[in-house]
Amino acid sequence: MLERIRQLRAAGVLGLNERNCQYIMRYNPRRLYPLVDDKLATKELALAAGIPVPALYGVIRSFHDIRDLPRLIADHKDFVVKPAQGSGGDGILVVSGRARDRGLYRLVDGTIMDEASMGHHLSNILSGQYSLGGHRDVALLEYCVRFDTTFSEHAYRGVPDIRVIVFRGYPVMSMVRLPTRKSHGKANLHQGAIGAGVDLATGRTTHGVSGNSNVEEHPDTGAAIAGLAIPAWEHLLEFAAGCYELTGLGYLGVDIVLDREQGPMLLELNARPGLNIQIANRAGLRPRLAAVEELPAGAPAAERVAWARSRFGGSPAEARVA
Repeated sequence: MLERIRQLRAAGVLGLNERNCQYIMRYNPRRLYPLVDDKLATKELALAAGIPVPALYGVIRSFHDIRDLPRLIADHKDFVVKPAQGSGGDGILVVSGRARDRGLYRLVDGTIMDEASMGHHLSNILSGQYSLGGHRDVALLEYCVRFDTTFSEHAYRGVPDIRVIVFRGYPVMSMVRLPTRKSHGKANLHQGAIGAGVDLATGRTTHGVSGNSNVEEHPDTGAAIAGLAIPAWEHLLEFAAGCYELTGLGYLGVDIVLDREQGPMLLELNARPGLNIQIANRAGLRPRLAAVEELPAGAPAAERVAWARSRFGGSPAEARVA
């Protein structure tokens, strides 16, 4: 065990305690956490800055408001239900269709819910069942993204998203999260989605991971994980890098979705992004973070992106994670 730990450290792998102490605590002022821990606050912040986000159809703030659900989504056959303070995809429902005359909702994984079941789920959100710390919450009803056709062979029913780790405004590592049957169409690794590392220079996927295991093909479609080219890659990185100025958080996970009609949208921001991205990229974060710490502050986002692509793209000299 100790030898394995030494190997991982030599490969530059960032551990949980080091992430928390050296980066999150040092670079993320706690007073700024509400900007990203509350998805409604994040959405309002992004809209004020002119950053596109999925449209908000309504907010369920109280148990009394649950009866307003049919009215709030009357004009929408598909939508997403999301706890404002949830994490890891818990509590999110993606409704892909509904039988309005019978009060039935079909979820993206094929599950059918009736009005009572939907109301019960909304009650659980309000009670804080899915929120950070179990605090009372609100439920967001928002636009269901139609994913870009680039991902048509790499996703099972749900919408893939692109996670970029941004440190002091520099994108340092990225992956695409691909929904699977196991994840019930959600792009969350801990629920069974595939994480595919992305070469920062080219925007092409390199390696795949499911849990802690490497994968070469999508388990449901058979599509090769490596070699998928993400469109408008430079723009997406600048999009992510700009979230540093948006929030003031120095260590940040930026989640972006590509809508086939509306283009890139900010999905979520995360002040405590997970570390499985290192497995997906077979590379450690620590050398990249150390390199960025040596840089002066104040460079424009485009310059930060150009530097990161030249430094961390391709086959950098840093050790790879086996």
